[in-house]
Amino acid sequence: MIVSSTEIEVRYAETDMMGIVYHANYLPWLEIGRTNLLKELNLPYKELEEAGKFLPVLEINVKYLKPAKYDDRIEILTTMKDKPLARIHMEYEVKRSEELLATAYSVHAFMNKEGTPIKPPEDFLSIIEEAFDKS
Repeated sequence: MIVSSTEIEVRYAETDMMGIVYHANYLPWLEIGRTNLLKELNLPYKELEEAGKFLPVLEINVKYLKPAKYDDRIEILTTMKDKPLARIHMEYEVKRSEELLATAYSVHAFMNKEGTPIKPPEDFLSIIEEAFDKS
């Protein structure tokens, strides 16, 4: 299992007139957590794209438990519980301190520039394998 923690501060533009985060703004937070996990593994998404490998979202689900509010410090815990084969499954917890605000998951597959599914690159898999061995 690989876990990454990312902190953000809720911006005014992410909220409604009551200072509560609009539900769709959680999706970019999940992306921040996901790309940060890959970056921490020395697998920056930018380099994957430059190599012609893409990880589009196939499925995403968010369960909202409590509202995030303007100026909150938010932690996004991103977890890869299983080694990826054809797909990558990520799980997320969005927290304010110890208070759980939302849970989520996303599913991704490797594709080339033409949108054809491809196998994950060997170097990607070896880095993931090494990270799982360390955890």
